[in-house]
Amino acid sequence: MTRAGSKDPEGPQDTPRPQDAAWGRRLVTPAELLAAVPAADAVRAAMAEVRRRPEAIRTLFPAAGRRWGRGPLGETGWLAEDATRALLVTALPATGQELAGDMERLYRNGDSAEKRAVLRALDLVLVGEHGLPMVHDALRANDPRLVETALGLYGAAYLPDDAYRHGVLKCVFAGVPLAGIAGLSRRGDGELARDLAGFAAERVVAGRDVPDDVREYIDRFPEASGSLDA
Repeated sequence: MTRAGSKDPEGPQDTPRPQDAAWGRRLVTPAELLAAVPAADAVRAAMAEVRRRPEAIRTLFPAAGRRWGRGPLGETGWLAEDATRALLVTALPATGQELAGDMERLYRNGDSAEKRAVLRALDLVLVGEHGLPMVHDALRANDPRLVETALGLYGAAYLPDDAYRHGVLKCVFAGVPLAGIAGLSRRGDGELARDLAGFAAERVVAGRDVPDDVREYIDRFPEASGSLDA
């Protein structure tokens, strides 16, 4: 997928991303996030500091929640701490592979919340496939929040088919609704439906309920649904 955009030296990066109808999730732009965060002026000043001194992100990034607030940001679907950290990432002057390297250092050195913010920032910057090592690492995690975040717009656009299917299955096992997974209408296929049918059959044998959204997805592929009791 080709993704194009540029950085405004005076403001956050606004970059075209996959269309909502095709990818199942609305992209919230950096400008929208900056308007929504509780301490926008302070965050804007921190972004300017990162532009001047990229190394400043090493201390600003971990402290974002303490400095500028935590919790849901209205209808954006973001947490304040994720948004402010992602905005700091968009202020880094590097691009492409170099930017991905800067992000990976933040990811590797961060706790789960910081890792989640780096993954969310992948939706907002241009690094091509260079961000995939972080996504693959998150898909191996035992934290369902990281796995779900890994299947954001970036993961949906760049993950190979088998890795995307693996991520979806891991989300389902963790109880994450299919609606929380980006790109399912575009990336899902009969093979994924068969994998989900196997999951559902195991739950039926164990006397456990099959989530409605999983049944509905399997039903879209008759070749997969035949092995699942109605």
